[in-house]
Formats: sequence, structure tokens, C-alpha cells
Amino acid sequence: MTGLVLKLAPKERVLINGAVIENGDRRSRLAIMTPNAHILRLRDAIHPEEVNTPVRRVCYIAQLVLSGDADADEAKMQLLRGIEQLSQVLTDNDSRTQLTVATTAVLDGQHYQALKALRSLLPREERLLAARPS
Repeated sequence: MTGLVLKLAPKERVLINGAVIENGDRRSRLAIMTPNAHILRLRDAIHPEEVNTPVRRVCYIAQLVLSGDADADEAKMQLLRGIEQLSQVLTDNDSRTQLTVATTAVLDGQHYQALKALRSLLPREERLLAARPS
């Protein structure tokens, strides 16, 4: 089987090419056969009012590409610039690894993989911001 396979929990919602689709009462699997379809799990979505930190800003750009609200080519430089800025602050090995994964994914046009790598940095960013002196 080729394409993307989505495993959905009961009542989980997903955005596919602008349409919100809600799963039924049971777990299910969907095979997305159309290449370059715009797909975003709504449980992973960051809402515009939540875009208030550097990592969230870069995640949001990737999310806009996935939802079809931003052109991938136009977002590419913004994503790479944002990842570069994050790499100047998040210097530990784990963060560097995730930023490298995100960079490679953006260059390969794999925006879901980029978002996944960037989202893994959210808890670290939250801890750093919480520890910041007031």
C-alpha cells in the first residue's frame, strides 16, 4: 500500500484538503492515496492565538502548509529561517537533532515530518520559558 495511512481514534477530527472529517465511534485507518493532499490532525493544530513563542511560530508556519493555507515554496524560507534562529538558542544535542530532522524535512517537502520534529521541542521551550527569571 502506498500513500499516507492515518490511524484515527474514536471521534478524532482531521482536516483533509480543507474539509473537516470526524471519525466514528471506533478506531479506524484511512489510506490517503492522493499525493500532496493537505492533511492536518486537528488535535495537533495550534490556534492563531496560541502562536506566542518562537517554536510555536515555526510550527504554525508548517501547519499552514499542511492545511493548505500557505504555499510550500513561499513558506520554505520562513521555515528555514525560523529553524536557524531556534538553533542559535536550543543548543543541546536533542534539540539539535530535532532541528536537523526538521530542516531536512522542509528541504524534502515533508512538512508533516518537519512539524512533528518541531512539536517535540515545545515541552523543552515551555520549561525554558518557565525557568526564565522575571
